[in-house]
Amino acid sequence: MSQAFFSSLFEALPPFDLAQAVGMVSFILGIVCFYQKDDRRLKISMVLMNVNHAIHFAMLSATTACVGALLAVVRTGISLKTSSRRVAYVFIFITLLWGASLADEWVDMLPILGSCIGTYALFCLKGIAMRVAFLFGAMCWLANNLLIGSIGTSLLEFTLIVVNISTIFRIYRHKKSQITT
Repeated sequence: MSQAFFSSLFEALPPFDLAQAVGMVSFILGIVCFYQKDDRRLKISMVLMNVNHAIHFAMLSATTACVGALLAVVRTGISLKTSSRRVAYVFIFITLLWGASLADEWVDMLPILGSCIGTYALFCLKGIAMRVAFLFGAMCWLANNLLIGSIGTSLLEFTLIVVNISTIFRIYRHKKSQITT
């Protein structure tokens, strides 16, 4: 490949600064998070990851993404204590209401949709089903992160999609081996 190609590729990337460094920390936290086969460990890791996300998105002035991450911290913490559908629906309602009031254009709703899917997954699903829902939420967040120019969280969501698929297969194989023994 030519030097011109690589030059144009790097010119298209957003500048790497403190906000992008915080996003790279999210990248690392997210991989640790979604590698967990245990649902409780996944949720605890997710709380830490979303605190970091909120800081990162605030630094990028991505308001709806920051709100989505802050709501994710609270809802994930609560999901450690309950699996109530009612609580899920309250969080989904709050997320939609708050997101719609903050959104300037339709693309601002991508992290809100991703948050709603994640909320339903955390409170209403377990195991493989929870992780499949997380895949759909990750696709919404990936689109958002690419649009706002977040390097770390874009890499994170892409990687999480791959890691999550891998974990789904690991859980499936484990369950299948339990049945055959």
